[in-house]
Amino acid sequence: MKGNKRVLALALSAVLTLTGLAGCGQSDKSAGSTAGASGGGAKSRAQDTIIYAQGADPRGLDPALVDDGESGKVIVNIYEGLLKYSKDSTQIEPSLAEKWDISDDGLTYTFYLRKGVKFQDGTDFNAEAVKINIDRQLPPKVTEDMVYAGFVFGSVKDVEVVDDLTVKINLTAPSTPFLNNLAMCMGAPMISPKALEENGNNVNEHPVGTGPYTFVSWTKGQNIVLKRNDNYWGEKAVTTNVIFKFIPDNSARVVALNNGEADIIDGIDATVVQQIEGSGNKIYKAQGMNINYLAYNTTKAPFNDVKVRTAISQAINVPELVQSLYQGYAEPATSVLPTFIPGYDASIAQVAFDQAAAKAALAGAGVSKLHIITYTNPRPYNTANGQALAEAIQGYLKNVGVTATIDAFDWTTYKEKVKAGDYDICFYGWIGDNGDPDNFMNLMADKDPRMNVARYDNAAYKELIAKGLTIPNGDERNKVYTDLEKMAAKEAVWLPISHATTLVGYRSNVKDFNYHTTGVIFLSEASKD
Repeated sequence: MKGNKRVLALALSAVLTLTGLAGCGQSDKSAGSTAGASGGGAKSRAQDTIIYAQGADPRGLDPALVDDGESGKVIVNIYEGLLKYSKDSTQIEPSLAEKWDISDDGLTYTFYLRKGVKFQDGTDFNAEAVKINIDRQLPPKVTEDMVYAGFVFGSVKDVEVVDDLTVKINLTAPSTPFLNNLAMCMGAPMISPKALEENGNNVNEHPVGTGPYTFVSWTKGQNIVLKRNDNYWGEKAVTTNVIFKFIPDNSARVVALNNGEADIIDGIDATVVQQIEGSGNKIYKAQGMNINYLAYNTTKAPFNDVKVRTAISQAINVPELVQSLYQGYAEPATSVLPTFIPGYDASIAQVAFDQAAAKAALAGAGVSKLHIITYTNPRPYNTANGQALAEAIQGYLKNVGVTATIDAFDWTTYKEKVKAGDYDICFYGWIGDNGDPDNFMNLMADKDPRMNVARYDNAAYKELIAKGLTIPNGDERNKVYTDLEKMAAKEAVWLPISHATTLVGYRSNVKDFNYHTTGVIFLSEASKD
């Protein structure tokens, strides 16, 4: 851990230099002014810095060009969208838009923007900025690496600037989840047009938003440093500096927390809960809005045959697997949708464990080997990490006469391997972005193979997806998503494995961070006693 301590010292030094801190503390009331551990009524440098440790680097910091949780956790502290979610749910609230109107036909949304907001580079946030941010994710400007463009803006026809603080978004068809989509941390946040122009339409390493923290530096494989945006339009961040620290190994993150080298950590599993609490630190627990699943490559023989997919699924004892890997901190998934999402139906049944039937069917189909790819780091929906999950599946398949080879990759490389499609089985998961069932079920209809990792292409399924978008919330719409669940289960597109409990470790003197149900963490109100 000596190397980690040196990295931390360098990062803190950089932050303190850039933010102009002097001496052993400071008196800025917005950063808190209670007495620190050093006494004297002034906060210590350590108390002016929150260190959040996660398992991997972000893929990038341009909200239009990434789709992973590691990126999202940093992004939400730098950027904002027109709308936001409430602290404890996916209920919509105003953000950069103070209010909005919806036309009677559901095709035009008029947003009235907040006055006096500036991007962190000093440029004005206005209706033209909104148009630029959305237009870059619409044809003909949208690029294939804008993974969330279809999710957020797939129903958008065009954007009109009415005046400096009024913008109209016109849709091609009514979209019930559209407002929820505008609060998501991917695709929807507003980026400085100036920054986009200066960086060739890609701010993955040069993020500029309107949020409570500004970007300072990114040392790959080590950390990202943020500092408080003292020109923020809203309530200023309580803590001056935030460091996102990257520690791939679960046990090393726990050691960092218990040694005081990190204030908050994620990606922990059941095996370390007692170790964290035994050291006087705390565990945040919440029901997770997520799904952890195995996906078949439905475009490759023999996995383009539903009978083969079903037989592989029959070989796997999901309840036993979930108990073994997650030890009570995840529940076996009987459905793609978490139980509290509209459209969930307890009567839906996935392929049941039947080892004898699996062995006979696979032998009859001549399936004796297959290729698995997986990821090495923990994920919020799979805290045991992808390799442990793949090896457990490998064991079940061996019992039915199938030899599975596993190739495991770091997360960034894994995303590219999934895109390339060289696998029979891969492992993935999803954290709900907006609390809407479409956000889950649309994954099997998306044309992007980084979203639809099963590469499932079913016209009837896509027709139901389109229908669900246009129906108002209620029983009729819920039935559409229940029917989609039934279709996916019958076709054995995925083998749903588990819904994970959200677990976050934190030091006992840390308070007021908001680990949201969408899997991101808001740190502007966080502080240390």
